[in-house]
Amino acid sequence: MTAILSTPTTTISQPDQRLAERSRADDFTAFPAVLKSEWIKLSTLRANRAILALTILAGGFTSWAVATLITDEVLVVSVVYIYSTVLTAVFAAVAGILLFTSEAQHGTLAGTLTAQPARWVIAAAKTVTASTIGLVLGAGGMAAGYVGAVAGGLELGDTSGMAATTLWALLFTTLAALFGLGVGMVIRHGSGAISSLLVCWLVVENLLTLFLPATVARFLPFFAGNGLLAIQSDTATADSIAVALTRPENALLFGGYTFALLIIGTVLLYRRDTN
Repeated sequence: MTAILSTPTTTISQPDQRLAERSRADDFTAFPAVLKSEWIKLSTLRANRAILALTILAGGFTSWAVATLITDEVLVVSVVYIYSTVLTAVFAAVAGILLFTSEAQHGTLAGTLTAQPARWVIAAAKTVTASTIGLVLGAGGMAAGYVGAVAGGLELGDTSGMAATTLWALLFTTLAALFGLGVGMVIRHGSGAISSLLVCWLVVENLLTLFLPATVARFLPFFAGNGLLAIQSDTATADSIAVALTRPENALLFGGYTFALLIIGTVLLYRRDTN
């Protein structure tokens, strides 16, 4: 008689070899933490506090100086309080540049991208932060301008249009900060980005407006940004006034330049090395 012994079969379970995948929902979930990180960086950068202080000082001094020194025309607070907003927009653009270039130059961008590989989340968080910078600087500059104009002894004047003017001015400073962020993301070097912005804004465009036809000059980016304030320039001619864009048109034009820069900067953020 033959005995047949059966050998028990042993099954060895293999560990799950699937790689972890990051979903779009995970990216959205991480956005608040990335935004909080941006606020921490913003509050610890001393240059931002200096820019805020300069904005308030410039706003108050400009309005006070205009109210005190200009005596050959009738001025009122409801007009003078936004005179420094162009300078505020320049400060906002510089702050937007530093929001990105400070990380790129000091080597912390690589750590940020390692902690959050979804680069669009970082770009979105910086966009929200830059927008807030523009709003805060714009509000601070106009508040200081109001106080300076009152201290200069001006009458309040017609206040019916102040609310609309303030909103347009805040839009200008907000877009300026985003414009600066886009410039910083493209150039990445703080000094190079700031100098390029200032030269184009304060020198090149002013020269171009002297030589280009008014129908062409009105489409320049900073010319359109300044148009949001509706301040009549001393160099304005009858032709330039006749073809001037409306505030909504200037907003769309300046916003279009800003959006294009942010898109280009985000694409470069994906394609460039982290360092």
